[in-house]
Amino acid sequence: MTADDRRPGTRFDDVADAAARAFRLLPTTPQDVRPPAGPGTPRPAHRVRTDPDTVERDLIKLVLTLVELLRQLMERQALQRVEAGDLTEEQEERLGATLMILHDRMVELCARYDLAMQDLNLDLGPLGTLLPPAE
Repeated sequence: MTADDRRPGTRFDDVADAAARAFRLLPTTPQDVRPPAGPGTPRPAHRVRTDPDTVERDLIKLVLTLVELLRQLMERQALQRVEAGDLTEEQEERLGATLMILHDRMVELCARYDLAMQDLNLDLGPLGTLLPPAE
């Protein structure tokens, strides 16, 4: 039996088991993290710190980050379709206007929650930042 013949539920169970094993390897609290042995030793990733006073703002920041990521992906796909000539002129105009409105709404929501668009770019450590640099 090949991997393609397996039921989707079984593959999901395999992924869940692998994730559970990986999380068991992680320390549960910052106290479990040993200090670096020397100057060249990599430091562990920063832990999530929660503060009841900022939980709403932090949640909004996360949601807006995901929306901004999707907006940028949609924008790139739209540009590819325009360059490929897949859209009529009317569709291009409508798509461009929609993406501009969405960007304006993102800026408004960031302002409402005292965030800058740069605040939405999460640092993923060695992978770099989540969003590409602003042009």
